[in-house]
Amino acid sequence: MASDSAADADADAAEVERLYEFGERLNEAKDKTLHEGDYQGIIAAVKGQSVKAKQLAAQLIPRFFKFFPSLATDAMTAQFDLIEEDELGIRIQAIRGLPLLCKDTPEYVSKIVDVLGQLLIYEENVERDAVQKALMTLLRHDVKASLTALFKHIEIGAENVREKVICFLKDKVFPLKAELLRPQGDMERYVTDLVKKSLQDVTGAEFKLFMDFLRSFSIFGDGVPPENMQELIEIIEGQADLDAQFNVEDVDHIDRLISCMCMALPFFVRGASSSKFLNYVNKHILPLFDKLPEERKLDLLKNLAGTSPHASAQDSRQLLPSIVTLLKKYMPLRKTEEPKYNYLECLLYSFHHLAHKTPNTTNSLCGYKIVTGQPSDRLGEDFSENYRDFAERLKSTEEFVKNSMKKLNQAMNNHNKAMSSAKTQEAKAKIKTEQQQSTSALRICNNILAMTQPLHAKAPSFIGDEKINLSWKESVKQSSTSTATGGKRNAPVNGSNASTGTDKKARGEGIVQNQLVDRALQGLSQGGGRRNGRAGRSWGGRGGRARGFR
Repeated sequence: MASDSAADADADAAEVERLYEFGERLNEAKDKTLHEGDYQGIIAAVKGQSVKAKQLAAQLIPRFFKFFPSLATDAMTAQFDLIEEDELGIRIQAIRGLPLLCKDTPEYVSKIVDVLGQLLIYEENVERDAVQKALMTLLRHDVKASLTALFKHIEIGAENVREKVICFLKDKVFPLKAELLRPQGDMERYVTDLVKKSLQDVTGAEFKLFMDFLRSFSIFGDGVPPENMQELIEIIEGQADLDAQFNVEDVDHIDRLISCMCMALPFFVRGASSSKFLNYVNKHILPLFDKLPEERKLDLLKNLAGTSPHASAQDSRQLLPSIVTLLKKYMPLRKTEEPKYNYLECLLYSFHHLAHKTPNTTNSLCGYKIVTGQPSDRLGEDFSENYRDFAERLKSTEEFVKNSMKKLNQAMNNHNKAMSSAKTQEAKAKIKTEQQQSTSALRICNNILAMTQPLHAKAPSFIGDEKINLSWKESVKQSSTSTATGGKRNAPVNGSNASTGTDKKARGEGIVQNQLVDRALQGLSQGGGRRNGRAGRSWGGRGGRARGFR
């Protein structure tokens, strides 16, 4: 037994010594191509049993790789075999050697990055760090080829690999875009095209990640031509499936559309067209508003309110009839149930901003007498019944709101008294939550009154500026959250189930707040409601396919 062990050690030492001789001859030779046999001997050592010899081979194969192009396939295959060894030390050395295979042979960058991308799934910290460092070396060597190979994993790669690649891009590459993307304009355009190809099948969190990255590019920054902004809008429109037939039972599509509309809002503010979104919503969704899931109705109305200041006059004219129909539905006549205050805040805000752009459209809808000198004024027609109905609904709504405000103010006084006498932290926290609910409800009520009061005139002036601060915007600012948007995957951004939790919660928090406000307004006598949050929905599914290194 001892003799066998000694013999093995001697064989290992001899193998290592032989490799050193191969390496020294190659290193000293002026014409290394005359020593092809030595390089073949180094490659052959990969099939041996010596751990030290394999570690040495992992260093020598890349070092002399460029001198033997006829052996390139054999050399790369051997290096890949070393990556699959059981011994961690061998694997680490082989991974470190991969970038050297491309140092003077850039045609192999894509292949090596493809392999390294697959190795990102390694769990060992030292191994994963080696892979990431190797990738960063290649990105600095040839950023275009490297990014192309990495994005190919996102587009068609195995599920576990693409998740890790996305995480690597997010954590290591995106923060260094100023260093890596040179020349800036050309590379930003190239990466934009790569991102577009990768967005066919993504989760909402992934889509938001990529869109935030694109938004940081100079080609989409301040002062760029409108067509640049429109390009981003078209990416979001594609993710929202605005060319698809709408099915009210397809909650996945509803979620995606509403979230994409929210994501598009900053671009509408900067002048991009909202027409395609508004036309789709008006034609396909608002006619089926009653059939939408209850928890999505408020989402939709919020997005419409946010988009309405940026609608064109033509889109405003087309959308106003649907908004007025919904307004009448939720502005009650006398002796009916209390209105949905959250809905009314959104609808009145949308009504004002749309009507501000095309005021005479409201003549036929609400019976106003606004004169613009255009045939569309329709002043010769009798719409007095529409005016009486609309005015009655306004008056009834205001009575409901004022009554609720009295109760809310009384509730606030009760909360303040209760807080001063509360003994435990739990009791104080409960009272604080109720105070926040009442405060938010009062803000909504004040907004509603500010928007209904100008509408009693026969020819009202519509609010077209930022005079009204929508209630949920302040809540979003306080919580510092953002909406998760996008497509069709279940996969998380950073490979863990917890990763999308923040995004899902962020999207739900504003809605939870408004659900609480709604209950506070409708159930004042019961002293508010129980917190009952809504988790974000995972969107769609995606099938992955496994691949080997070769």
